[in-house]
Amino acid sequence: MGGAPNIREVALRAGVSVGTVSNVLNRPELVAELTRERVYAAIAELGFVRNDSARQLRVGRSRTLGLVVLDVANPFFTDVARGVEDAANQHGLAVILCNTDEDPVKEASHLDLLAEMRVQGVLINPIDTDGRIAALRDRGIPVVLFDRRGDTARECSVAVDDVLGGRLAATHLIETGHRTIQFVGGPLTLQQVQERHEGASEVVAARADVELTVLTTTALNVAAGRAAGDRLAADRDALPSAVFCANDLVALGVLQALTHAGLRVPHDVAIVGYDDIDFAAAAAVPLSSVRQPRQQLGRTAAELLFAETTEAEHEHRQVVFDPELIVRDSS
Repeated sequence: MGGAPNIREVALRAGVSVGTVSNVLNRPELVAELTRERVYAAIAELGFVRNDSARQLRVGRSRTLGLVVLDVANPFFTDVARGVEDAANQHGLAVILCNTDEDPVKEASHLDLLAEMRVQGVLINPIDTDGRIAALRDRGIPVVLFDRRGDTARECSVAVDDVLGGRLAATHLIETGHRTIQFVGGPLTLQQVQERHEGASEVVAARADVELTVLTTTALNVAAGRAAGDRLAADRDALPSAVFCANDLVALGVLQALTHAGLRVPHDVAIVGYDDIDFAAAAAVPLSSVRQPRQQLGRTAAELLFAETTEAEHEHRQVVFDPELIVRDSS
C-alpha cells in the first residue's frame, strides 16, 4: 500500500473494526486488553501516526498552547518557555512559540493565527492589550498574561514585583556609596521598564543627595546596551558613578562598551542588571542583577491556563513573585 497507513489498514492488520481502533486511540478503557494489544501491535508494525485534525474539528480545539513573547533571542524568555513546556508536557500538550519583536502588528498577526489553529489557550507578554485578546476570550480561548500584571476581573496573570526590583537595585547602589545613578533601558512604554524605573525613583526621591537620570534605549538587547554605553563613555564629565539597566542584555552591552572605552567596572562605573540570566554570572565582570524566577513564572502561567480550561467555576488569579538581588563583581 502506498502513502501513510490509515486507520482502516490498522483495523485490517489487527482483525478488528475501525470503531475498535478508534476506541483504542481515544477511549482505550472501553476495549479488552488483548484486543488493545493487537491494535497497538498493528500500529507499531505499520508505523501508523494518527491525524488529529478531524478530532480537533469535532472538539473545537487542538492539543496545543500558544506562547507569545517579546524577543525569543532574550534568554529570559527562553527560560520562561522551558517552564511552560515542562507544564504542558505533563498535560499532553505541545507549545507553539511566537516571537513579536516588540512589534504590535506581528503580535496581532500571531494572535489571529493562534485563534485559527484553535489552540487551547494563549500565554502572552503583551505589547498591546487591544481587542484581539478580548476576541480570543470571546471565542472561548483563555488568555493568561505573564511578566505583566492583569486585570482581576478579566484574566489570570503571573508577574514579578518590578517596582520592588527597582527599589532593590537602587538601594544597593546607594548603600555602596553611589550618588549619581543612571537608569538605562526602554522603550519606556513597556510596563516592566516603567515599573523598574519607578521603584528606583521611589528610593532616590527619599534622598536629597542622590540623583537619578534616564538614558532611554529603543530595545532591550545587547546592541542597544552597547549604544548606550558608547554614549556614556563619550561624555566622561557627565559620567554617572553607577548604572541600573532595565535588563541583563542591556547591562551586558553597557559593560562591553565601557570596558572597550578603557573604563573600569565597577571602579569607574558600577552596573546592576535585571533578570539574572545565565550569561550574567559568566560575563567578563560578573554582573550584579535582580533575579526573577523565570522557569517558575512560566510553569505557573501554564498551570493557571490549565485551571481555567478545566474548572467549572474558575476564579481569575494574579500571582506576583518577589525578585531577589544577586550581588556580584560589577557593583
